Amino acid sequence: MSDEHFYEMKSGHGLSHDPFKAIVAPRPIGWISTRSADGHVNLAPYSFFNALGENPHIVGFSSTGYKDSVTNVEQTKEFVFNLATRELAEKMNITSYAAPYGINEMQLAGLEAVPSRLVNVPRVRDSPANFECRLISITHLHDIDGKPTKNYLVLGQVVGVHIRRKFITSEGLFDTAAANPIARCGYLGDYAEVTHLFQMRRPADDNVELREAVQQLTKEDTNKT
Repeated sequence: MSDEHFYEMKSGHGLSHDPFKAIVAPRPIGWISTRSADGHVNLAPYSFFNALGENPHIVGFSSTGYKDSVTNVEQTKEFVFNLATRELAEKMNITSYAAPYGINEMQLAGLEAVPSRLVNVPRVRDSPANFECRLISITHLHDIDGKPTKNYLVLGQVVGVHIRRKFITSEGLFDTAAANPIARCGYLGDYAEVTHLFQMRRPADDNVELREAVQQLTKEDTNKT
């Protein structure tokens, strides 16, 4: 028996649960607050979220279904990302409840909402950091056969950043471990929390050992041809 489990998507995974979300983990949580055109506030967590570019800073979240968050962003062209932490985990989880349209999840979870500066969307007061964002695009994702899926990708450009001062070190760095952010790991109730960091810098361009290794590989490839 092979030491690998392989499957084609069309044939099914053959396991007790689909491992996709457990493998692509941990995934940052996009805790997204929005406001509808008629003023209703919505707050919801998205596990398909990440930073997708810099200069300008771009973040994105994918929604399975055209949910209230996507509708509100389409209407107002703005949203706020709120950093989810272990301290706020239970309240964040409450905001995932499928409440009827018009219910303010910040109030439902007992969270304090405060105004943003550049967008007309409230943010979570107790979150260590918040990004005010303006819409770049909403894309209805299609599969490799060109068929539409249930997924909608929302991209936004960060136009304003709030950081609680107690999470800024004396060196002017954001203290990620102190903020204690959480992330989704799959399966249904699996999360991870950041409690410590380790440092590892990318190799310098003038790294002698790697330059020699590259030269050796290049020589070998040349000899093969």
